[in-house]
Amino acid sequence: MATECDVVIAGGGIAGMTAAVTAARLGRKTLVLTGDVPGGQLMSIDKIEGYPGFPEGVPGYDLCPMLQDQAAAAGAEFMMTGLDRLDAQDGQWRVTTGEGDILARAVVVATGSSLKKLDVPGEQQLTGNGVSQCASCDAPLFRGRIVAVVGGGDSAMQEALTLAEFASQVIILHCGDVLTGQACYRDRVTSHQKIDIRFETAVTEILGEAKVTGLRMRQSRDGAVADLEVAAIFTYIGLQPNTAVLHDRLSLDRAGKIPTDGWMRSELIGVCAAGNVTSQSPCRAVSAAGDGASAAVAVDRYLTDGLWREG
Repeated sequence: MATECDVVIAGGGIAGMTAAVTAARLGRKTLVLTGDVPGGQLMSIDKIEGYPGFPEGVPGYDLCPMLQDQAAAAGAEFMMTGLDRLDAQDGQWRVTTGEGDILARAVVVATGSSLKKLDVPGEQQLTGNGVSQCASCDAPLFRGRIVAVVGGGDSAMQEALTLAEFASQVIILHCGDVLTGQACYRDRVTSHQKIDIRFETAVTEILGEAKVTGLRMRQSRDGAVADLEVAAIFTYIGLQPNTAVLHDRLSLDRAGKIPTDGWMRSELIGVCAAGNVTSQSPCRAVSAAGDGASAAVAVDRYLTDGLWREG
């Protein structure tokens, strides 16, 4: 027999945990599907900046467990599994997971996103042997070595700064002609003596047999190809929303994200979405928290009056 609850929250990142805190405090029987690793993408971030209450920043691996503890204290329960399928059933939602089915009166989708891959030769073969997407995890392994970071946004610059604490040199390779992240990160990266930035450069191959020994790159201006000797390559070229299991249930936008209204309500009655899985998300930790709280309040109102209304 399926487990029953008021609200299932799919996702254990900041959006999902904030939704869980809010829903549980509103008195709703709340179950969070955290996936294999509670905390989401931010668990690997060495310092989240701009989050209220932490003027010096806070590590993601500290903030996310804090939120889970807060949700648990409010009465939320957790399952270390993910959302496999969502089906309407008798005015409720049947949530299929690897641990069995759950019947919920409402659902909050906060499944977040995954880091995109370069999709170049050598990447898959050398993942875990010099190809990484977690500087806070692997930077100490490359102390005194030259490493590369691919990307020009916030994540790429944050990780470059983390790597610079250990590496002898960090080379940022960006296909654009300007860095696209926040000014506070741009200023630190461009003034850092150990960070070199190369614009209009694309990585076409990762070199090495048992471990990374270098990479092949191409200049977009003239098409010139050159090899660069590095001990590791860290890739941060954007995010892919984790919505594949919902493509036959929801109308997704071109990027594969979920359109919502201002209360985070989707086109499906009783289903909200929150965090960077939504179309309008600015992909900030603080906005994800706000989304989660709004979604939980919208769900509570729906469970109270049965209306899936605007405003």
